[in-house]
Amino acid sequence: MTQLHVETLIAGGGIGGLATALAIARTGKPVHLVERAPAFGEIGAGLQIGPNATRALDKLGLLDDVLKTAVIPSRGVIFDAVTGEKLTTLDFGDKFLKHYGHPYIVTHRKDLLDVLLAACRAEANITLSNNRALAKVHEEEDRIVVEFQDGDVWTCDVIIGADGIKSTVRSLIDHEQPVFTGHVAYRGTVPTGQVADFINQEDVALWIGPGVHLMQYPVRSGELYNQVAVIESARYAEGRDDWGTAQEMTEMFAGMCEPVRRSVSMINAERGTPVSDREPAETWSSNRAVLIGDAAHAMLQYLGQGACQALEDALSLADNLDRAEKDHVQGFKAYEDDRMERASRCQRAARPWGALWHTADPTTVALRNRYFKLRAPDDYSETDWLYSATTDEASTKGHPNEAGKLYHV
Repeated sequence: MTQLHVETLIAGGGIGGLATALAIARTGKPVHLVERAPAFGEIGAGLQIGPNATRALDKLGLLDDVLKTAVIPSRGVIFDAVTGEKLTTLDFGDKFLKHYGHPYIVTHRKDLLDVLLAACRAEANITLSNNRALAKVHEEEDRIVVEFQDGDVWTCDVIIGADGIKSTVRSLIDHEQPVFTGHVAYRGTVPTGQVADFINQEDVALWIGPGVHLMQYPVRSGELYNQVAVIESARYAEGRDDWGTAQEMTEMFAGMCEPVRRSVSMINAERGTPVSDREPAETWSSNRAVLIGDAAHAMLQYLGQGACQALEDALSLADNLDRAEKDHVQGFKAYEDDRMERASRCQRAARPWGALWHTADPTTVALRNRYFKLRAPDDYSETDWLYSATTDEASTKGHPNEAGKLYHV
C-alpha cells in the first residue's frame, strides 16, 4: 500500500480535469491529477465548441493548437428530418466572428484532449497518474483521504472532482444521482468521402424529427465526418429490456427522409449510450472538495455545452483560488458565485430545447418550423446569452424557459 500526500488533487483526466490542472498550475500551485484509465483518452468522437469555449481555450493559450485539426464550419443548418426541408441557418462567418470575438469550431474529442495533455505534460507544476481509480473518499477536518481501488491511500489538502457524471468525489457534497432520461445517443465517424455525394461538409447539420434528431459535422481537418443520432427510446418507455439497440435506432429513424436514413445506416454502434440529466445542485463544494464539469452540472446535450461549461469552470476555479490565496473555502464559494447560475441555466435550457426538436405534435411542429423560417441567418440575439464574452451581456439576452427562444444549432 502506497501512501502519499499532495496539496491539490484532481480526480479525472478528461477535458475539464486537464484544463483545470493547467489553469491552476499556471497560478504557481502544484497539482496532481489522477485518471482511472490506463491511458488518457476520450469516449465519443466529435465535439462542438462555441465561442464561449474557444474564448476559454484562447485564454489558456491553446486555441491555435486546437485549430490545427479543428474545422470552422461556415454555418449551422437545421432541417426537418421527415420532409428534408431546410428550416433555418446560423451564419458562422465573419459577422459571427466579429460579434463574439472567437469562432465556433468542431473537433474530434481526442484532438482537443491531446492538446490539453501536451500542455499539462509541459507544465512543471503538474503531475499526472494513470490507473488510479477512486474507490472511496473521506473528508476530515484537516484533509481529504482518498482510497484507490488498488488499495493505495493518499491524502490531500483539497480535491477537485472532475470525474464525470458518475463522480465519486460528489459523494462528499451531494448524494443526488443523475437520472436516465430515456434518450439514447449513437455516435460514430465515417470518412468524408462516404457522405460527399449528399451532405454539405462545410456545415453543421441538424435534422430534427419526432422522437429523434441527427447531428452531423466534419472533424479532423475535414477528413472524418462525425454523426450523433439520438432517440427517445420507445422501447424504454414501454418498459422493455431490449431498448437502446442498433435495431431500435433503425426503427426510430425509419420514417425520416432518405438522407437521414442513409446517414444513420452508417453509424456502426451495436448499442447506444444512455443520456442522463439532473436538477441543478444547491452547492458544488464542501470545506475541502469542489466539483467541475459533469460532476457538478450534468446536462442534456442539446446546447452543445457539456465540455464548454467545463472549460469555463476550469478558468473560473483557478482564478478564484488564486485570488483567495490560502483560503480555499473562500475560493470555492467565489467560484460557485461566478459559475452556478450560468451552468444551471444551461442545464434547464437544454430540456425545452430538446423537447422542441423531438416534438411530434403537429401544431407545435408547424409553429416551430414557421418560427425557424422567419429568423435571419445573421441574427445572433438568441445566442448572445450563451456565447457573449461577459455575464452582463448574457443576462440581458433571451431566457431559458421561453420556448420560442431557440438557442443553438
